[in-house]
Amino acid sequence: MIDEWNPFEEAKAPPESVRIFGVERRVGDRVRLCPAKQADIMDMALAGKVAIIEAIEQDFEDHLQLAVVLDDDPGREFGMMRQPGHRFFFSPEELEPV
Repeated sequence: MIDEWNPFEEAKAPPESVRIFGVERRVGDRVRLCPAKQADIMDMALAGKVAIIEAIEQDFEDHLQLAVVLDDDPGREFGMMRQPGHRFFFSPEELEPV
């Protein structure tokens, strides 16, 4: 019998930490945002901002993305509740430890 596929089931747990410029970072740690592409106004507006790592996520191709919430966001509590518009995603290369 074939097992049912559940698209929401996590095949493996995401890493608990990630190395950024040789420094181990975890959920709750602060980082400075350094968007690599400067592709749009959001990249320019977020450059240099300090944020808290809210989650470390890994896709099916093992690429890491860190969900961050800005320190100076007046709606920061919404980001911590994973609400849209208050969380931003960056690769480890686009962050630096604070």
